[in-house]
Amino acid sequence: MKNPKKLWIIFAIVIGLSFTVLLFFGVKIYQNAPPMPEKTVSANGEVLFNGGDISNGQNVWQSIGGQEVGSIWGHGAYVAPDWTADYLHRESLFILNVWSKADYGSAYDKLPEEQQMVLQTRLKKEVRKNTYDPTTKTLKLSAVRAQAFAYLNQYYANVFGSNTHFDKLRNEYAISKNAIKDPARARLIGVFFFWASWACVTERPGETVSYTHNWPNDNLIGNVATGDLMLWTGFSIIILLLGIGILAFYNAQNSEEEQASDEIPTEDPLLSIKPTPSMRATIKYFWIVTVLIVLQVVLGVVTAHYGVEGTAFYGFPLAEYMPYSLSRTWHVQIAIFWIATSWLATGLYIAPAVTGYEPKFQKLGVNFLFICLLIIVGGSMVGQWYAIMQKLGYIQNFWFGHQGYEYVDLGRFWQIFLFIGLILWLVLMTRAIMPALRSKNNSRHLLSMFIVSSVAITLFYAAGLMWGRRSNLAVAEYWRWWVVHLWVEGFFEVFATVVMAFIFTRMKLLNEKFATLNVLFSTIIFLSGGILGTFHHLYFSGTPTAILAVGSSFSALEVVPLVFIGVEAFHNYKISKLKSWIQAYKWPIYCFIAVAFWNFLGAGIFGFLINPPIALYYMQGLNTTPLHGHAALFGVYGILGIGLMLFVLKGLYRQNVWKDTWIRFAFWSINIGLMLMLLLSLLPIGLLQTIASVNHGMWYARSAEFMQQPLMNTLRWMRLFGDTIFAIGTVALAIFVIGLATGWSYKKDEYDLKKVEKTK
Repeated sequence: MKNPKKLWIIFAIVIGLSFTVLLFFGVKIYQNAPPMPEKTVSANGEVLFNGGDISNGQNVWQSIGGQEVGSIWGHGAYVAPDWTADYLHRESLFILNVWSKADYGSAYDKLPEEQQMVLQTRLKKEVRKNTYDPTTKTLKLSAVRAQAFAYLNQYYANVFGSNTHFDKLRNEYAISKNAIKDPARARLIGVFFFWASWACVTERPGETVSYTHNWPNDNLIGNVATGDLMLWTGFSIIILLLGIGILAFYNAQNSEEEQASDEIPTEDPLLSIKPTPSMRATIKYFWIVTVLIVLQVVLGVVTAHYGVEGTAFYGFPLAEYMPYSLSRTWHVQIAIFWIATSWLATGLYIAPAVTGYEPKFQKLGVNFLFICLLIIVGGSMVGQWYAIMQKLGYIQNFWFGHQGYEYVDLGRFWQIFLFIGLILWLVLMTRAIMPALRSKNNSRHLLSMFIVSSVAITLFYAAGLMWGRRSNLAVAEYWRWWVVHLWVEGFFEVFATVVMAFIFTRMKLLNEKFATLNVLFSTIIFLSGGILGTFHHLYFSGTPTAILAVGSSFSALEVVPLVFIGVEAFHNYKISKLKSWIQAYKWPIYCFIAVAFWNFLGAGIFGFLINPPIALYYMQGLNTTPLHGHAALFGVYGILGIGLMLFVLKGLYRQNVWKDTWIRFAFWSINIGLMLMLLLSLLPIGLLQTIASVNHGMWYARSAEFMQQPLMNTLRWMRLFGDTIFAIGTVALAIFVIGLATGWSYKKDEYDLKKVEKTK
């Protein structure tokens, strides 16, 4: 493992085999996705709806925010119900009551337990039987299910409409009155909910589990945990322990080849780097990053508050102008935008810094890319407002409005625009790096990995272009997780590892050979589980059982390197103490230490809490998911983005000594606030929901009946402490960054100025 060429071969094998398997099972997902009937009829042959109505209903759902208002198959937002779990339970109770009154002359809940059990057995046979004919592509419903469909179709039209009897329920769901203004469109969303729910209970041909592997759990309809869930959970834990053992042995055999203390320079070697015009041009990116951080936090406060006040913000009817689904859309999307902007701008800064080469028109390219970024952020947000306010048709919404898929909500036009921007970013990076790639020193391997990760960041975003407006939801979910898992959680992680290695090697705190080997080995370990670990998001998304086996096994391997993340944190802490000049980089390094901590807690502990199949079966769509999401997305990627921003700003303002007051307060407030947010609110709510899910079913854990209990409201209000501290910390960070431009965040240091002058 000390030969870079051998590591490159292993890296290529891991990538090749992993993507072969990923694509192979992708084909299986296409072939085995829940069918979308061309026609659905009642027992007497009456056409209830056709396939176009299902697709149009899906488009209506997307236009109001899709996964940003409630969830489907457990993926989405958490205030409103999971519509599939909600539909199935309401349908079941409707059918049971019809039968109970016909057979016993009484409501179902008034019957003795023995008679209830008889009806439940009958219900399971009724709803689990697959009555879809693949030859005629027709789905046939019994008379009682057709009745239930008509009832629920009107029910959901009322929920998203203006019926005053539903005002209280809408407020509890944080859904605005007239969220769907056209009554015809409001009825179509019920058609989509029926199809998505039908897939959750109908058994696959030749199998005894539903298309979603019996998710959501509900004993009434026979959706219970299967033996496969238990088997692959146990196997994933064995894989985890085996991986930990192997990596522990490797670490014991290969001690770090750290830079000897006497080899570390006595003065800052980065002072000799003179920023080129394009490097200086990146500063405006970080101004935007700072603005977007504050805006994202403000939107997060509003979104969290909707959980307790429904459609108002401390009495003000804010939802009339910015509904919950819109505030949450912007909150999530802006997080992706500012984190990606910080990382990409860091790449644009580092590329010329590594080579000292400024290609022709590089500054122009950096400035043009910045303008494109502003247009994409602003344009996509405006389009989403028009969509959720129901001002766009199906086609216009798909292209310019809201696609309804979490993390990739922006319309297809903006997706394509962003993809073109990433291609431009890749060109700018590559042309600046090329001279150094031709060298024969150790950094060539690091630079190659830098280019590989940059190419991957560009190409894997294109996965978001692989579904269409009328694509089957199972297919769209497959490609969506390519973007979320492989793009955000995968190759951005590789890119970050390479960038941090560059930073420490350029500061001469790590020798290049060790950094190269460490980056290559870490990447191999991470991607060995990370690529096929994508499937752990797809256990219950209309995929075949094999996805469960592959996803559970390899997602366990994702946790393995995180167990030893403390070694990285301790190593970074030691680096910060080696020489006095390193104190100038104290806060970027502290951010890297915090990233290691949140990687262990957020991605490792909270991630594995929900990843095993049996755990996710009961937890998918509960507050245990945002617990993991906040700790991993902001704790890891967000704080790393802040750390990279601070490093670049230190390079651009290198002649100044920072005043610690604002940045120290910001660092500790952000981290403490995030921890309080998780421990005081999201974790206890998620665990209480899990107990409710296990004991009663997913429908109950997500219901207004459960979520509006006094204890749950108190726990949601408890977020106020962590959110406030966190928000104040981000404002302090903004004040510090602004102070670098205005002068209040630093003091002039004559000694540093003289050193800079000598290097010119």
